[in-house]
Amino acid sequence: MIPESFIQDLLARVDIVDLVDSYVPLKKAGANYAACCPFHNEKSPSFTVSPTKQFYHCFGCGAHGTAISFVMEYQGLGFVDAVKDLASRAGMTVPESEGRGFRDEKPGQTRTLIEVMARAAQYYKDQLKKSPRAIDYCKRRGLTGEIAARYGMGYAPDGWQNLQEIFADYNADELKVAGLVIENESGRRYDRFRDRLMIPIINPKGEIIAFGGRIIDQGEPKYLNSPETPLFEKGRELFGLPQARQALRETDTAIVTEGYMDVIALAQNGVGNAVATLGTATTATHVQKLLRQVDRVVFCFDGDNAGRKAAWRALENSLEALADNKRLAFIFLPPEHDPDSYIREFGKEQFDRQVAQAMPLSDFLLRELAQRCDLTSSEGKAQLIYEAKPLLLKLPTPLLRLQLVKRLAEASGFAQAEVERLCELKSYTPAAPPRARRTAPSLTRNLLRIVLHKPQLAAQLPTSLLPDTAERPALLRLHQLVTANRDTASYALLREQLRGLPEESIIESAASELLSLPFDEDEADTEFRDTLEKLQEGDEKRAFDALQAKAQQFGVAGLSAAEKEAYIRFLAARSKRS
Repeated sequence: MIPESFIQDLLARVDIVDLVDSYVPLKKAGANYAACCPFHNEKSPSFTVSPTKQFYHCFGCGAHGTAISFVMEYQGLGFVDAVKDLASRAGMTVPESEGRGFRDEKPGQTRTLIEVMARAAQYYKDQLKKSPRAIDYCKRRGLTGEIAARYGMGYAPDGWQNLQEIFADYNADELKVAGLVIENESGRRYDRFRDRLMIPIINPKGEIIAFGGRIIDQGEPKYLNSPETPLFEKGRELFGLPQARQALRETDTAIVTEGYMDVIALAQNGVGNAVATLGTATTATHVQKLLRQVDRVVFCFDGDNAGRKAAWRALENSLEALADNKRLAFIFLPPEHDPDSYIREFGKEQFDRQVAQAMPLSDFLLRELAQRCDLTSSEGKAQLIYEAKPLLLKLPTPLLRLQLVKRLAEASGFAQAEVERLCELKSYTPAAPPRARRTAPSLTRNLLRIVLHKPQLAAQLPTSLLPDTAERPALLRLHQLVTANRDTASYALLREQLRGLPEESIIESAASELLSLPFDEDEADTEFRDTLEKLQEGDEKRAFDALQAKAQQFGVAGLSAAEKEAYIRFLAARSKRS
């Protein structure tokens, strides 16, 4: 994995204020900086960046994290790619442990392949300008020069080895690894893309990682994509995501189509928040990537049987990525239409109406299951529950699952409890009231805030003194991390070390309070000691109360020698104070 020391150096090198300001203009707001949140729509700024703690927090949607988190969320990148992106900004090279690699990738190969793809893309763009036939095809599809430029469209001319014009070494390994050429059994090479409209597939950093080629006029296959390469994994990539980012934030909705020509046609007609899967079914990774950026995903596939099957596969693969505050829906166009033809015939207003009225996931799921079963027979009703069981077990959303169970019970005639039992679901029971805390949680909450303000203090925590409050596991974790790395502890580094751990959310919550309840740097140590003294006093009082209760019940003779000694010591201390 990427060494922790490198993450530490990277976070020290990158200033989160400069980073965020390069995406979202920030304004000074006291000791911090503020802006309208880039992760949800709002009119009044609730997004705050702390230059001293090097983290951001949105009081509106709860987005929170470090520079790495910001790049992950804003660009839809994974952790490793976000670290690489930040490292390149800072002029740093990411070290990777031996054997970790990506599909046996050779050192420096990624950069070489990206350069090769960029040269090919420029060649295809130049060829489009020279081809009246390709230009005429674009015009017939209603595509303007502006939209062609936005998506970097080009043309691969007919012929077998056209790329030899720009790659003198046509036999270079990189051309084959990048998927630009094919090698037949006799070792002869030829261009993969011939006589096709070329659409680059771009990653969140704006780099070309693959191509999609649409045949001009007639021919098979109609669409041809790059093969999977060290740059391109089709189950993870979505066409049009970088171009759609602003529209996604404005609408809080992503429209998923099957093809890139659908995305381009929708953009041409004013619908900029569409993306497309690339020759594969929608995967959980696709949905997770989109739900990081929007709260609603609408699938819009062709209106024929193949489109409906694609919609069902999308539903099955999306369930595990759902949350109760996220929504999935489905548009079913007339059988003779795809999104491209529909918006060209009926216009943006009618298409927007389809998106607004899209069928919710729950309705689609129940309708499809009901169509497979004869609900007039006992066997059909039993089959309904049988078909629903694996889908319900995939759902991580208790509220939506409860609604589905209720509707399945109504449709099948089973009682709700029977559906839950047959599907091996845990029945919903209200959470038990929290047991009485041993001390006021405010003391440990305050202690947690102080430690996050000045992480070095975590090493001084007397762990045996910490009472059983919600903050105790977080304080113990911070004590462990800071003790191991005392000299370099900072909130940003701790936040990355906590990524994915159970204590992450409560620490984020306490850290956000630092923005509205700032601490005086000079008073942090004093407040830390005062809080520990109060905890100590509370601990002693509880111990005395326990001994006193035992002495009253059994008499002083009922106490052990050690308990008698402690009881007398407590009494003496109390008499002194009085």
